[in-house]
Amino acid sequence: MVGIILASHGKFAEGIKQSGQMIFGPQKDVAAVVLTPDMGPDDMHKKLLDAIATFSDQEHVLFLVDLWGGTPFNQVSHILDEEKHDDWVAITGLNLPMLVSAYGSRMGADTAVDVMKEIFQESKDGIKVKPESLEPKKSEKAAPKQAVVAPRGAIPEGTVLGTGHINYAYVRIDTRLLHGQVATAWTKEVSPDRIIVVSDNVAHDELRKTMIVQAAPPGVHVHVIPTKKLIEVDKDPRFGATKAMLLFENPQDLLEVEKGGVKFPEVCIGSMAHSAGKTVINEAIACDENDVKTLEAIRDNGTHLYCQKVPTDHVEDIWKLLAEKNMV
Repeated sequence: MVGIILASHGKFAEGIKQSGQMIFGPQKDVAAVVLTPDMGPDDMHKKLLDAIATFSDQEHVLFLVDLWGGTPFNQVSHILDEEKHDDWVAITGLNLPMLVSAYGSRMGADTAVDVMKEIFQESKDGIKVKPESLEPKKSEKAAPKQAVVAPRGAIPEGTVLGTGHINYAYVRIDTRLLHGQVATAWTKEVSPDRIIVVSDNVAHDELRKTMIVQAAPPGVHVHVIPTKKLIEVDKDPRFGATKAMLLFENPQDLLEVEKGGVKFPEVCIGSMAHSAGKTVINEAIACDENDVKTLEAIRDNGTHLYCQKVPTDHVEDIWKLLAEKNMV
């Protein structure tokens, strides 16, 4: 039988598994894997593999995931690329019609691909409006908006566009880089025409680069570049009409860019994952002595640092949080 992994942010996967059981009865080879605030990407990766290991048939696995571009999806995507099983397949947009349909379909299907093909359209058709007269009419998809700036190679060197200096609309330190919260909430809040991931590690990792580009929200160009490249871009007047969202994996990369002359008035700390030797500051941030020294150096450059996971959260003072842990 095809095994089913339900993967989500928070307890959603566990809740929908229970809901599906109420409708279809108890199910074998179904596991809910949830991402909690204290977990990093590697923790999610391990939990997914551990769940698959419990299935009676590990050759046929269907992943039903909540959100394209979120950490659960990114880690599922990583596993699909890593494990290279012929019949492991993922669908995002997990909802109850999708799950119930999958339960019924796998009773007569031999492969996860067969189940996916059968439930895909039904999952979309499960979205309805009451009164029916209010349901939006189907229309052609709008073409993705074009980038404000033409490809670099198409513009003569020395050309000044816009203000002559790239507009850093939002700068964020986030261990997970481009994930669900950034791809949805922050992109809508900032409305950038480019998302630039600045990381020396990721820029040289083709798999991670591919995963990040796949997580891009519609109509927004995503680039993954090393710190040296951003220093060059900052000085190039051809990017003067670009409104960019910058994502740094860690404060060390950001400080390296500032040492190269790039100035950021303010930087949001979204998450810094916990690892051995780090102190948990709040549910999303963990620091060690080197991190604190790096943050202090960034502050001394004139950059205001603050903590905020999503736009609707209240802003927290990083220095107050660190002081409460006796780290400053």
